[in-house]
Order: sequence, then structure tokens, then C-alpha cells
Amino acid sequence: MKITIVAAGKIKEKYLSQGIAEFMKRLVPFAQMDIIEIHEEKMKDSPSEAEKKKTLTAEGERLLRQVPSGSYLIVLDVYGKEFSSEELAVRINRLGIDGRSNITFLIGGAFGLSEQVRAAADERLSFSRMTFTHQMVRLLLVEQIYRTFKINRGEKYHW
Repeated sequence: MKITIVAAGKIKEKYLSQGIAEFMKRLVPFAQMDIIEIHEEKMKDSPSEAEKKKTLTAEGERLLRQVPSGSYLIVLDVYGKEFSSEELAVRINRLGIDGRSNITFLIGGAFGLSEQVRAAADERLSFSRMTFTHQMVRLLLVEQIYRTFKINRGEKYHW
């Protein structure tokens, strides 16, 4: 399986980078993993709705250009569907069985997602109704991908 994470912004916090690197290393036996980062768009203080939309559209277009052709696109979106870890494992396994072994997860920037990105998604996934930084979500995502493979192999991961 090939999994790509396309994300806006760089990870600045060392503890997050270390956690992501650890799970990326653990994923080597299970999948080919790539992370593609684009720079985040800047937004001025107190932008108008039109300025917000313009910024999100520009960032969204750059994010979508990084999605590999033919990849099944799962966008992380606060308005997406919530899954348990076991449900996500079943979903990822089902995609593989259905021949969709190239999966891309897309994480927007600090200002959210454009409607264009939401519309391009094959599926939208929410980790929670709570708000997390997009850098933190990247760590949570790689951990959940790792957990997915452990669950699908019938291996213990959480007691």
C-alpha cells in the first residue's frame, strides 16, 4: 500500500517531529509512506470573508496539485465522518481489497479548508469535534495509520 500525507505547513515543534518520525519508521514494514508539505498561506489580521476565501482557495489549489494521480483522497475535515480506530482499520483494509491501494490524506492549514478541497475528497474524516493544531493532527494521523496496520494484522497495539 502507498500512503501519502499532503499537508500545509512545516512542523516546527521538535517533539511533534520526533513523534512523526518514530511512527513513520514503524510504518516501513507495512506501507510506503510519504509526507508532502506545502507552505501555508498567510492571512492578515481581521480579513474579510472574500480575503479568507481567496486565501483558502489559493492554499487548496496548491494542496490538491500534490495529490498523486489516481489516489483515493481522504481529507481531514472537522465536518467529516468520525471513525473509531477499528472502523478506520476496516475502511483502509476495504480500500486495499477494492484495489484502492494508493491513498492520500490531506491536512489543511491553520485557517481550514476551501470548499474546492472538500468537494475533491473521496471521503472526509474527522478526528474529533474538538479543535487541534494542524501540526498535532499530523502526529495523530501517522499514529492512527500505524494502529490501522497493527489492527488489520491482528497484532496487539492497545491493551
